[in-house]
Amino acid sequence: MDYSRAPRSRGLSRLERLWGSRSVAGLLGVILLAGGLPDATAAEPTWRAGTAKAVITPQQPLWMAGYGGRTRPAEGKYHDLYIRVLVLEDARGHRGAILSSDTLGIPQPIYETVVARLHAAHGLDRSQIMLNASHTHCGPVLTHALYDVYPLDDSQRKMIEDYSTHFIDTIVGAFDQALRSLEPVRVSRGLGVATFAVNRRTNREADVPALREQDRLMGPVDHSVPVLAVHRADGSLGAVLFAYACHNTVMDFYQWFGDYAGCAQFALEARHPGAAALFVMGCGGDQNPLPRRKVELAEQYGAQLADAVDAVLRHSLQPLAPRLDTAIELTPLALGPLPPPERLHELGQQANYAGRWAARMLKWQASGAAIPREYPYPVQAWRLGGKQLWITLGGEVVVDYSLRFKGEWGWETWVTAYANDVMAYIPSYRVLLEGGYEGQSSMQVYGQPAERWAADVEERVAAAVARVVARVPEAP
Repeated sequence: MDYSRAPRSRGLSRLERLWGSRSVAGLLGVILLAGGLPDATAAEPTWRAGTAKAVITPQQPLWMAGYGGRTRPAEGKYHDLYIRVLVLEDARGHRGAILSSDTLGIPQPIYETVVARLHAAHGLDRSQIMLNASHTHCGPVLTHALYDVYPLDDSQRKMIEDYSTHFIDTIVGAFDQALRSLEPVRVSRGLGVATFAVNRRTNREADVPALREQDRLMGPVDHSVPVLAVHRADGSLGAVLFAYACHNTVMDFYQWFGDYAGCAQFALEARHPGAAALFVMGCGGDQNPLPRRKVELAEQYGAQLADAVDAVLRHSLQPLAPRLDTAIELTPLALGPLPPPERLHELGQQANYAGRWAARMLKWQASGAAIPREYPYPVQAWRLGGKQLWITLGGEVVVDYSLRFKGEWGWETWVTAYANDVMAYIPSYRVLLEGGYEGQSSMQVYGQPAERWAADVEERVAAAVARVVARVPEAP
């Protein structure tokens, strides 16, 4: 979410110097140009897969999620919003169910309900289910998320609740359809590059065009484009899943819009008729598509991303054996303290999200009810083909995490975020110390009973990642 301009960083860390945009893009460019990687057709069709797609465009004027300065509900659509699902089944019958959605984030109540229903209907456990949000800022507010941000009355909350119920039914129905359509496939992986993401903490938005020309953009980025390709037995493309670490914040108008990710999905599906294109978000909590604020730019970035995916599909796919291992942990992240009552009273005078948040915190304290001091944070790991490690994290995760985990488990590791629950920003220790929007004030936006996470947030996440990765070991 992008409610305010973030401050400039105080300087480059060792991590930034090692993993700047030129080094990452250069390394991946060498891989793409090398050309000698095996083609997808080398693998036998011993996986099975199914896909489904459904429109989720609200039919009523709901409030839009993503910008705190919005003053009214949506006024129409630029294009439809969608969910897309992909179900994979390995040679042992173990399944993985993936959702891609044109939403800001999947709130915890929706995640828990979908998990329960898929378990009851299909026997899937939590580790086998991955619910992803593209983080478009032109999608609807969903149940129990961002209620402090907008001046919602009872009728508007009722519309949000009704829409969210329908949204859950649509997700479950799409998975039902995908499971009914399982067919033999080949599954392959690859890695591409797209370079439009910019670290928003270290580059002032107005300066970005000049900094690009001068090759002087600063700060850590992850310009990799992980690609998972699913080919049918006849060689046609059935599905392609791809990721990128960048906010979907090109547009801030009042029309439903999937932003650059939506444009990329449309472009790929137009280029590959009969295929489903699923976007998942990387660790883009501190990354923006810059410049922005024109639909033409969203379409341009979407085309760049689709080009990166197509380059992988043409030249650098590696087949994956029909094996899927899955693990998940809900690990407790400690919340920092609430501000003192006098600070909450001061904030409560403001006619904005900070004021509504502070007023709710004061009411909560006065009720005598226990205020949580931890949050159950989802950390997930999949291993595909006994090789490809895919780590997913909840919340708006900053890019430091992606670079850290690639340093620990290899540059080809996929690290994505905005998965299974989007409850707040997840700052690294560096960003937490620097403060600013991602490190501190955004906690009010998400309604958490604290102004920041505890100081050990990065190490708690890293320890949980290590535990789930250990449960999906690489095949010998």
